[in-house]
Amino acid sequence: MFRAAVRLSVSGVRSLTRTQPGCQAVLASRCYSHGKQETDEEFDARWVTYFNKPDIDAWELRKGMNTLIGYDLVPEPKILEAALRACRRLNDLASAIRILEAVKDKAGPHKEIYPYVIQELRPTLDELGISTPEELGIDKV
Repeated sequence: MFRAAVRLSVSGVRSLTRTQPGCQAVLASRCYSHGKQETDEEFDARWVTYFNKPDIDAWELRKGMNTLIGYDLVPEPKILEAALRACRRLNDLASAIRILEAVKDKAGPHKEIYPYVIQELRPTLDELGISTPEELGIDKV
């Protein structure tokens, strides 16, 4: 009987003194940059190649532009030139104008970006016969 009482009291004391878990977990640390970082030139080349595909269809054009506009950047004029040429191959003037509207919207409060992009794209716009939203008067709506 004494033996049983001692055993119960010792196990009770152990449970009271054991406040920390028996095994401690190692804190997990995450490294999100395991992959190779893409340079700006590689990024531009990837998108120019995407829009220069000869068999691109309207859905792929819209999907590519939605993805590109989703990034935290204003696309380079050479990417936009390739996208506008894809619009011309598809005979899709509405998408071409929408691309220019998206770039203007993406430039946001930085008023110097959109005129620069239009200046760089002017020869392409003239060659393809694409008017800007300002020239069409739809920027004021």
